[in-house]
Amino acid sequence: MSASNPALAAPSCGLGAHQVALALALLLGLQPITTDLYLPALPLLARDLAAPMASVQLTMSALLLSFGMAQLIMGPLSDRFGRRPVLLGGLFLYSLASLGCVLAPSITTLIALRALQGAGLAAAVVCARAMVRDLYEPHQGAQVMSRGLSGLGLIAFASPALGGVLAAGQGWRAALTAVTLAGIATGLWVWWRLPETLAVKRPDALRLGPWLAAMRTVSAHTGFRAWTALSSFTYGGLFVLLAGSSFVYIGTLGLAPWAYGAVMAAGSLSYIAGTFACRRLLLRHGLLGTVWRGAFATAAGGLGMLALALGGQKAVLPIVVAHWVYLFGHGIHQPCSQTAAVGAFPQMAGVASALSGFVLAAMAFLTGLWLGKAMDGSVLVLASGLCFFALLTSLTAWTVVQRFGRLPGAPAP
Repeated sequence: MSASNPALAAPSCGLGAHQVALALALLLGLQPITTDLYLPALPLLARDLAAPMASVQLTMSALLLSFGMAQLIMGPLSDRFGRRPVLLGGLFLYSLASLGCVLAPSITTLIALRALQGAGLAAAVVCARAMVRDLYEPHQGAQVMSRGLSGLGLIAFASPALGGVLAAGQGWRAALTAVTLAGIATGLWVWWRLPETLAVKRPDALRLGPWLAAMRTVSAHTGFRAWTALSSFTYGGLFVLLAGSSFVYIGTLGLAPWAYGAVMAAGSLSYIAGTFACRRLLLRHGLLGTVWRGAFATAAGGLGMLALALGGQKAVLPIVVAHWVYLFGHGIHQPCSQTAAVGAFPQMAGVASALSGFVLAAMAFLTGLWLGKAMDGSVLVLASGLCFFALLTSLTAWTVVQRFGRLPGAPAP
């Protein structure tokens, strides 16, 4: 590992930086595939299964609750047995559950299978984030993570557009078939190309005493708390857009499913632009300076959409522009916060990744419960939720992250 080259992976693993970024894109990219690809199909799913909005929202919330809780197990498992076997097992479960979703006869069955899908997804995400800490120091890892999240952005770009086309042409089951195929393809790639990245396994990682001690150590770290709060708040705003926008853009503003897919795809391009901006800012300003600057875009997106909603704006374009501005800021915050939250724990990367991911998923789950009760199809509900998380994200980036978020060896902002 070279301190002068932030893109150089540990030579013992046999992976170059581009290969690590590809692995991150495929593994983390399962998140937008699992959520974004079926978003244009939600109204069709609700009608076909005769399900109320609260039950439809549970297909997302149940996935996220399981995703969060399973990370608490997948993290220690990966510290004990290595990243590769946990990845392969998790991807098998994900693919099997995805196939069950395609065949689900009722909304209740679909909710249960989405929960199993979330458990498999947890293995992919925990191991991907821990893998970055296996190979890089935090300030280097954020650079490589931003590359991987650029790839995730491309997947997120294609997912809603593909989902819209499939839903319009073949129905919601076709969209979930595409999710199943993505899981199978990712699992085959991991089996074929991804070696083990964990150099030293922890034999005591699954024992209750050491596991609780590790959880206490990680959760008590003020830097971990600050970065995890930033990651969770910015994702909370994203989740508002993911889970609520189809009902507003399609149901209230009159977009066709394919047009809604195009709007979400364009938002992914804005997110990708944010990840590119993140890499440039990291080189000049470090982790703290990067998120401090990214918070201005986050605040502008949230406040802008709320102002439009309060002003009675019904035109689609101004509203989605605010949506895109928020996603640009999200593309800056996520690479930094996901990497830095794990950065202080090289020997407990799985536990730190799991705990951070659990908090993020719990935030999204609670947001989904709120949306299930509050979403009435109005722009104001969508904008209020987005603005709430935009302000929390920006204030966190400007205050507690600046005070507690500096990591050893990181350059000054």
